[in-house]
Amino acid sequence: MSVVYHRPEATVNTDETAVEISFGLVNRSPDVWRNEDGFRIGSQILDAETHLYIEDGPRILLDQELASGWMAPVRLRIAPPRFNGCYRIIVCPIKEESFWYYEHGWPFLIVEVTVDNGVVAVKDCRVLTARGLRRQMFFRSATRAFTYPFLTFWRNRGLIRSMTRRDVLSRYRGSFGGVFWTLLNPLLLMLTYFLVFGIVLGTRFEGDSSRWGFVLYFLAGMLPWLPFSEAVGRSPFVMLEHRNFVKKLVFPLEILPVVLVVAGLITQLFALVVFLALLAGTRGGAPPTIAWLFALLVPQAMFTLGICWFLAALGVYFRDLGQINSFLLTLWFFLTPICYPETSLARLPAVVLHVLSKNPLFVLVRGYRAILLDHEPPAFSSLWKLWVLALVVFLAGHAWFYKLRRTFADVI
Repeated sequence: MSVVYHRPEATVNTDETAVEISFGLVNRSPDVWRNEDGFRIGSQILDAETHLYIEDGPRILLDQELASGWMAPVRLRIAPPRFNGCYRIIVCPIKEESFWYYEHGWPFLIVEVTVDNGVVAVKDCRVLTARGLRRQMFFRSATRAFTYPFLTFWRNRGLIRSMTRRDVLSRYRGSFGGVFWTLLNPLLLMLTYFLVFGIVLGTRFEGDSSRWGFVLYFLAGMLPWLPFSEAVGRSPFVMLEHRNFVKKLVFPLEILPVVLVVAGLITQLFALVVFLALLAGTRGGAPPTIAWLFALLVPQAMFTLGICWFLAALGVYFRDLGQINSFLLTLWFFLTPICYPETSLARLPAVVLHVLSKNPLFVLVRGYRAILLDHEPPAFSSLWKLWVLALVVFLAGHAWFYKLRRTFADVI
């Protein structure tokens, strides 16, 4: 080890606006440290959450040259930014105009402080190396990636509920139908596809070639597609629609895509009511396997939200995304066997069929038809893969959104 920080201590000054750091600097290298050679004790201030550089702190000279094995007292007074937040102060020897010694593996002193309404408080003071800090940041980021999205839901549950209510009601404000359009829209959409594919094209499903059999299998496939397409189709525009919230420093922007997903689930709920009413009229009621619905709804919501987070962040920088997204959703719909039987895919090459079978909406459509029409639980071999994929997309989408959200205000 080339440097030792003997008895490091960090305290807040009397007016609570700065941090006073003191330690004994021990030279463990074979060189003599001299001011005239450019040797200094430097400091940097970083953002504790992202580890992004903010500004340089003070640099001080040694009182005298420091030979190998000698120790010199060091004392710094550093004022962090006045904005509320958590900051990381790094103190380390520096070769002026050349490099920081921590870049060569030397240990450094790190002090974490918080600022709340101008009042500074010290959270931690310890010695680390660059490798140790990277390892610590990795574990912290991994922990945060799994916990932060769910904490966001819980902390902002009231705001999500009120914004979802306002989103659903505002769509039809001033119309004669009002909130009943929430029920009529999915009903009319389903009726349109039924007329085209069920009556005009005469599409039928194996196992039940009747017209009602086609209606039930078609509507069961539409149940997961409706909330997915509604939320994903709106997500590229959500930041631009709420640009006034983007300018607010304390508003949790990540809940805006959540509102879209919850609103889509409300649409699905009304569509499910219509489907169950039709199922009761034609087959006498819902099967007991409907209890498996929760096992499909959770990965469906996570997968949808992950994509919405990704598209919402990307839509801020790429304004043509909305038009491209509409085309891709249309293509995705027709590549998913919703309005035609799965056996129609057998005409495709084996490689293409293998890729299409990995479509998560394909798995959801199969699952909904299994529990609602075939009285069977969804296939476990596909269900666990859907859960894993949904969780990965969910976490990756949130990480992507969280990384880019700091620059939204500059672009919008």
